[in-house]
This record gives sequence, C-alpha cells and structure tokens, in this order.
Amino acid sequence: MDSLGDFTTSRRVVPISLAAIGIGVLGALVALALLRLIGLFTNLFFFQRWGFELVPSAGSHLGAWVIPVPVVGGLVVGFIARYGSERIRGHGIPEALEAILVKGSRLEPRVAFWKPIASAVAIGSGGPFGAEGPIIMTGGAFGSIVAQLMSLTSLERRTLLVAGAAAGMSATFAAPVSAVILAVELLLFEWMPRSVIPVAMASATAAVVRHYLLGAGPIFPVPPHAAFVGLAGALGCVAVGLSAGALSMLLTWAVYAAEDAFERLPMHWMWWPALGGLAVGLGGWLFPRALGVGYDVIAEVLRGGAAPRFLLGLLAVKGAIWALALGSGTSGGVLAPLLMMGGALGGLEAHFLPAEGAGFWALIGMAAILAGTVRSPFTSIVFALELTHDVTSLLPLLIACFVAHAITVLYLRRDILTQKVSRHGFHLSREYAVDPLETVFVGEIMRVKVAVLPELVPAERLPRFLKLGRQGGQRLYPVLDGSELILGVITRDDLERISRTHAHSREDLPLAAFLSASLVTAYPDEPMRAVVLRMMETGMTRLPVVSRLNPRRLEGLVSLKDILKARLRRLDDERRRRRVLSVRRIFSIS
Repeated sequence: MDSLGDFTTSRRVVPISLAAIGIGVLGALVALALLRLIGLFTNLFFFQRWGFELVPSAGSHLGAWVIPVPVVGGLVVGFIARYGSERIRGHGIPEALEAILVKGSRLEPRVAFWKPIASAVAIGSGGPFGAEGPIIMTGGAFGSIVAQLMSLTSLERRTLLVAGAAAGMSATFAAPVSAVILAVELLLFEWMPRSVIPVAMASATAAVVRHYLLGAGPIFPVPPHAAFVGLAGALGCVAVGLSAGALSMLLTWAVYAAEDAFERLPMHWMWWPALGGLAVGLGGWLFPRALGVGYDVIAEVLRGGAAPRFLLGLLAVKGAIWALALGSGTSGGVLAPLLMMGGALGGLEAHFLPAEGAGFWALIGMAAILAGTVRSPFTSIVFALELTHDVTSLLPLLIACFVAHAITVLYLRRDILTQKVSRHGFHLSREYAVDPLETVFVGEIMRVKVAVLPELVPAERLPRFLKLGRQGGQRLYPVLDGSELILGVITRDDLERISRTHAHSREDLPLAAFLSASLVTAYPDEPMRAVVLRMMETGMTRLPVVSRLNPRRLEGLVSLKDILKARLRRLDDERRRRRVLSVRRIFSIS
C-alpha cells in the first residue's frame, strides 16, 4: 500500500510543460492575428478601407447593400472549405474534439492556415459568430503541429493540442482560469496533473503575453453590485436559470434543425454558407446590431439601461441568423453569440426582477445561457467573473448557472457541441468520476478457495482433477513446489491436452516442464485498475495473487469475472435504495 500515491504523474510533465509555455506564446500571437484579420475584413467589407481595428459593422451606411455582403463572405468560406480544407467548417470546438477522439490528437497543418482566414472572412462579412471557436481550433492546430514535430505519445499530443486551444481562448478574452476549466470540461476528458499542468502553463503564458499585445482585462467591466442579493434576488437567479435553460434548448434545436434543412438541399455543401449568408444579410438589414462578433453590444447590455425593444430584437434576430448561419456549415464560434443572447435575456428579465444594480441580470443571464447550452457550468461561472471582475456576483452566478445546467441535462441528451460529434458517428460522455476499479483492491474480491497442483502429478489422477475443477469453474491452476511456493500456472486447456497425451501413462508428470517462462502476478494491496492494465498488456485474463513480502507465496486468484464484481458493486451503490437509519419510538405516553 505504501507504493501507491495520490497521482501517477511522472517527471515527463516537465518537458511537456516547457513545450506548452512556447505554445502559450504562439497561441497569444494567433489570437492577435485572427482578431486583426477580423478587423481587416470588417473594414474591407463594410467600410471599403484598409484597417485592422475591430469596428462594429453596424456603423456602416450600406443600407440594403448590406444583404449581399455576408453572401460574398459565405461564397469565400465555401470555396476555402472545398478546395483548402473541409476541417475549417463548423464551431471549432467539436472539430477539436473529433481530432482528439479519433485522430490521435493530430490536426492537419493546413487547418492552422485556412481556419483563421475562413473565420475572419465569415465574421468580417457580418457573420454573427464569436472569434473564440476559430481561435480555439487554430490554437489547437498549432499545438498539434508542435506536438507532431516531437516524439510524443498520443496523450501528450492531446495535451499540447488542448494547451494551444486554451492559450487561444485565454489570449482572446483575458480569461486564463476559465480557459483551463473549459479545457478540462470539454477537451481533456480528465483532471490529471500530467495534462492540467501543461495546459495551465500555456493559458497563463498566453494571458501574460496578451497584456502586452492587446491590453489587460476585464474586457467587459461592469458597475459594482451588492455582495448579497437576499432571498428575492436568489429566487430571481433561479428564474433566470430556468429561462436560460429553456432558451438553451431552443437554440440547440434551432441550430441542428437548420443543419438538417441544409442537408436536404439538392446542392453541394460548398454553397450552403452563401445561403446562410443571405439570411444573415437580411437579418442585418433589419437589425444591424446583430451582425459580427458584437463585443461592443455585449458591453452595452452589461452596462444596463438598454431598451426592451432593442433587447428583444437582439435576442430574436441574433438567435435566428446565428442558428441559420451555423447550420449552413460556415466557420465561426458559439461563445460570444451566447453571451450576447444571454445578456439580452437577462436584460429583459431585469424589468420585473428585483433591482440589483445596472447590468446585474444581464451578467447572470449571460453566464446561465452559456452553462445551459455548452453544459460547462464551472467554466461559465469563472468566465463571467474573469470577463467582468465582478467577484460579488459569485453566489448568484452559481445558482443561475447550475439551474440552467440542470434543465438541459434533464431534457437534452447532448449539448450543442457534442451533438455535432454525435452526428459524425461518435459518442462522448461528459460525466467524469473516479474509476471504481481505483477504489477496489485485489484482496477484497480475489478468490481464496483455489485448487492447486503439485509439481509432480500422477497421470491417472488428472482426469478426475479436471472434472472437479470444471465443477468449480476454475480455469487457471497454480503449481506449487514441495514448500508450498508457487512455481507457475497452467491453464485447464493445457491440462486437458497433457491428460490426453499421457492418458495411458502410469508415471508422475513433472508439470514444471509445461509452465511458461514468465509468471505474471498481482498483489492483494493493488487497486484493480492496475491489474486490469496488466491483463491488457500481457493478454492474461486470470492472474495468481501473491504476497508482496514473499512473491512466491500464493494468496489467491483474480480474474475478469472478479472485475465485473467490482463494477456490480458500483451499480449497486447507484441503484439500490435502502433506509440506513430508522426512526424509533424513544418514549411512549400510556
């Protein structure tokens, strides 16, 4: 037991972390480049000028001529996707998930080139997307490229891919902590030092570099709010969480209903982004503030005081054109649009919820809809805090985010990101728990009543022994020497073959001559997970259990069937309901 520790991380984490720091610098540069590209294309499409600053497209005076602008952008994106790389289509995060799940964490180098260009064109031409999804995908692509240039395992490549993705998000939003939590909740599929430490190093490095490239956060400062909202405020948070959960389900359904509609069109998918762009152009003509990334709109909503008509239009038009454009397979992210729509929802509800200060309910709605749609509540809470630095809203955020999360967990099988992965034929579970085989030890479930064989066995006694062994269900037999110490093991199949070969022999058979050269064993104080890994590596499904103090003293046998017992114990803990304490009458009145 003394040989076991809390973590299994080796010193290999040090060089991986050093590589991740370099990827963090690269991720910040990628974020800067993509934001500048978006600014360039926005200026070109809407103002016909050369410039790299992010400007709101709503400030242009194109009038009805705004309608064809997203169509042109969609045509360019479709052309890049077909002749450059099809991997540039989509949100960004689902594509990174697929690379991790089925491609050994390998992303093609051309994705790192074409993804930022296609995303900048899509967003710069008015696409109602965020820059974070493309930056996560592009940062992950650069991390994957660095990893592929090194001699690494698939898990180490995954770590560096995710490090690049986290660095991109950290640099974009000045949100290093939430970038790490998002990586854990959506991309790493584990909370282990071997992967979390390098990802954290990359995210922190990108945040430091961002300070010099783009300035410090918060990027959406809000007025200070009260430290405690009271019972009425807490109930208001529940109401916002419920409505955000319902809107999250509606938005998820809308995106994939749009995708299904495009799938039924009798034309190549290359032309779909242009059709989606037509919907974006019409929406932008009716409601110009719905176009583009909309960071200025999010900031305005969080300042409070926006008119209900404006918020309602923003919620309706942004939601509609975002779902249609995303369903068309163009390139763009989901986080910023969700923040905008969540802020609009909270701003609307602020008119009948308790007054908690300017922008308070917009902030709560912004985080809650992110928690419900992406189903990453901790990311949503920390993300809202890092975007605004409003630490006093921590408790209201906790209530609203987990209420919204509960709604979508109960009523949606998959979230907006994993649904995309599922449609490509893969399943991803978002639940993380300690493997039950880590908490069950060999000594708890091993078989102690074991039939053993001496090293010399009379040939005529083997058939009877095998008959008794079959009745007991034992398939592996330890062979002991005269001192009751294990020499090796022999299978029932081998014994039956030996019995047939020496059926008419009257001699004692030296079983030691039939034993394999190496003996694979287990110890009573080992967790079952370690034994399962040993079985996988050796191909053995049954192992003798020996004493750690004397590795030749037999303690019992363990098999795959015993492992199933450990799994059944976990199922029993989850499903069997029983009263442990009972209320007893401690006195009576006669």
